[in-house]
Amino acid sequence: MANINEVAEAAGVSISTVSYALSGKRPVSPATRRRIEDAVRVLDYSPNAGARMLAGRRTQIFALTEPLRKDTHAPTHMAFVLATAIAARRNEYDILLLTDEEAQAGMRRVAASGLVDAILVLDVAPDDARVALARQIATPTVFIGIPDDSDGLICVDLDFEAAAAMAVDRLADAGHRSVGLVGQIETAYTTSNFPPRVRSAVFDRARERAISAAHANTGVTQSDRTAARRAAASLLDGGATGLVLHCTDDAHAAVLAEIADRGLRVPEDVSVVSVGASFDTAALSTPLDSIPLVPAASCDLAVELALEALEPAGATPGVRLITPTYHRRGSIAPPPDPRVEAD
Repeated sequence: MANINEVAEAAGVSISTVSYALSGKRPVSPATRRRIEDAVRVLDYSPNAGARMLAGRRTQIFALTEPLRKDTHAPTHMAFVLATAIAARRNEYDILLLTDEEAQAGMRRVAASGLVDAILVLDVAPDDARVALARQIATPTVFIGIPDDSDGLICVDLDFEAAAAMAVDRLADAGHRSVGLVGQIETAYTTSNFPPRVRSAVFDRARERAISAAHANTGVTQSDRTAARRAAASLLDGGATGLVLHCTDDAHAAVLAEIADRGLRVPEDVSVVSVGASFDTAALSTPLDSIPLVPAASCDLAVELALEALEPAGATPGVRLITPTYHRRGSIAPPPDPRVEAD
């Protein structure tokens, strides 16, 4: 069976022109369309998806590109996969999951075959290679996450900057003058878009509030509880009286264990707030205030934008940020009075 490159060569047009002719997304001259349709028939190009698209019908399938790497935190990522599938099914769409670690390969394959109506992109890296590909293909693409270069793209995400600033504000308003960020594993700051955004926002807001801030990673693997405890210990030893947790559920549990083993209490001795957790922080050994990341909120909006992109008017490129919500569970209080400790 031929591929789209061969169809384009036979018709004497570009790959994008073939995609436009098959999808009907942009006008193509009658003569050019006839050459493309002739090439499709002669070369037997994608008879199923191609025939539907030539007839002006949709495939009712979205591709979801989610590269599975060694450092992937499966529970978080699968929560987004499930939320996307539910949102798609609600709109009578199915999801084709692309898990190639070389994420461009699967994305290029489905765009060339015409098998899907749109592509949703998860696990977005700051310098994500899928950005350039999204600009080259005719298939509408929506990013759930924000790459450094988002110009002309459709992106959806929690406003992590506002969430991190909100956490620092709650601690500063309670009287804390030194805060610590227990962050993600080391590789997350190069492979994911949101950890560096949270870290930068914590330090920026701390400077604005004239308080000190420090940061510690939680090791090199997602399940390293010892590294998470070590990160919390370094921040507490450095004088932090308030902690912002932006890490996995295992790391949250490890931080609380470190606090308890030191004979400290939350919030009487140490205040703790969680940012961007996709799990229930009320179920931890000590319920924590949180500004959660809700997969359904991002994925519902991403699917809505993908559907909008299929309409004649299309979807306007740009970044859509979801306003963070604060959940109070009693884990923030004023810091202990050092004069009382001295006595």
